[in-house]
Amino acid sequence: MTFSSVPFMFYFLPIVFILYYIFFFSLPIKNFILLIFSLIFYTWGEPKYIFLLMLSILVNYLFGLGIDLLKTKKKLALSIVVLSLIFNLGILFVFKYLTFISSNLNIATQGKIEIINIALPIGISFFTFQAISYVIDIYRQDVAAQKNILKFALYLSFFPKLIQGPITKYKDFAPQIENRTETWQKFSSGSCLFITGLGKKVLLANNMAVVTDRIFEIQKMGNIPVSLAWLGALAYTFQIYFDFSGYSDMAIGLGLMFGFKIERNFNYPYISKSIREFWGRWHMSLGRWFKDYLYIPLGGSRVLNKDLIIRNLAVVWMATGIWHGANWTFLFWGILNFVFIAAERIFEFENSKLPNAIKHAYAMFVIIIGWVIFRSDSLQQAGNYLVSMFNFPQNGFLSDYTYMFIKEYGIFFLFAILFSMPIAGKINQLMAKGIVLRRQVSKSQPDQERVLYGEAPFTKLITFLYPIAMILLFLVCTTYIVKGSYNPFIYFQF
Repeated sequence: MTFSSVPFMFYFLPIVFILYYIFFFSLPIKNFILLIFSLIFYTWGEPKYIFLLMLSILVNYLFGLGIDLLKTKKKLALSIVVLSLIFNLGILFVFKYLTFISSNLNIATQGKIEIINIALPIGISFFTFQAISYVIDIYRQDVAAQKNILKFALYLSFFPKLIQGPITKYKDFAPQIENRTETWQKFSSGSCLFITGLGKKVLLANNMAVVTDRIFEIQKMGNIPVSLAWLGALAYTFQIYFDFSGYSDMAIGLGLMFGFKIERNFNYPYISKSIREFWGRWHMSLGRWFKDYLYIPLGGSRVLNKDLIIRNLAVVWMATGIWHGANWTFLFWGILNFVFIAAERIFEFENSKLPNAIKHAYAMFVIIIGWVIFRSDSLQQAGNYLVSMFNFPQNGFLSDYTYMFIKEYGIFFLFAILFSMPIAGKINQLMAKGIVLRRQVSKSQPDQERVLYGEAPFTKLITFLYPIAMILLFLVCTTYIVKGSYNPFIYFQF
């Protein structure tokens, strides 16, 4: 069951809201309702793996209690942390990487080792990383262990963030389990954010997915013209952004509707002027996780030896690549990011005097190349596709397919470009801040001035039209969903 589906929007979610708000007077009952429906939500998509989620909840709950009990005995507490890492990373290894490793060993031994096929439970990387952070934070004494297993279960299984994140820390989520308020302002803001994310997913990501999949399939049959190859790469660049950021917006919006504040996960990454900046704006919760639980424990940038800094970056980026999937393409993609981030650090690229336009062009070029590798089924396919993007003399530039896709999906490309920039944020600032009526200079302090603001033109009209626009957007998205348009979720596989 996905957020952009009829069962979720018109059956599951209304029932949860009704039951949740009927018991507005009791926080424990509301928490219990959210827990039950979170488990139902996961069971709907993965019936046989609900026991894996429940096992993770139980075992990590016990690990937390054990570490809290032995917090004065550091060596014993550390041994429990090690056991928790073996357990949680072992789950990831078995369900996410064992099939990949056995497949490669099968090839290397010419079929002497049997391939072990294990289906990947959805969301396993997200709830496992949250469990690891919980245990480590208790050991660091950043938080106390949760004594109530139902509250811990809600943290790990809360359905808005269960499948695709954002990855939340227990210390940020726990206070809201104990004490939170639901307001009409939160509910309305959450609803608008959910609808915005739904629009990103259904109207932009899904249409970009059609273009991406068709072009990548055409390329598998042979080299394609340069313009078509770049169009496919650009389509995937937009698809993966609006797919994942759309889901994150929906998750954050749902959280607000239940009174929870979940930190944002994307901050317009395609306006970046370096690869380091890009990763400060893309999947920010994952970046924070690797920084707090891998990069800093390795020494981070505080080590005196610059070679160790590069080593730390290499470990983090190889881990980031592997986290995204069991394929050589993901590892190579992680290494690609490491190479450019390390080079930017060594040559102090961000402090260079190059024009911002050149910096941005460089960043987007590397990002798009990286997404081609990320999207490909194998390194060979990635190599062939990259050749098609640059082999102008042999493949030519123009293509009838390019014209066809631009004609059919040009409007979606246009909106994808516009909404990958902070236009909506600027409009909101304008509405909230108004326009400058005049600047008043202080006579006593000539170097200071006071800016007087007035109401922006058409502010009342925009305020009136905004909810209407949200309703229309929801209806359009619903139409697409009901008619069964293409609706994949990229990050379900992670």
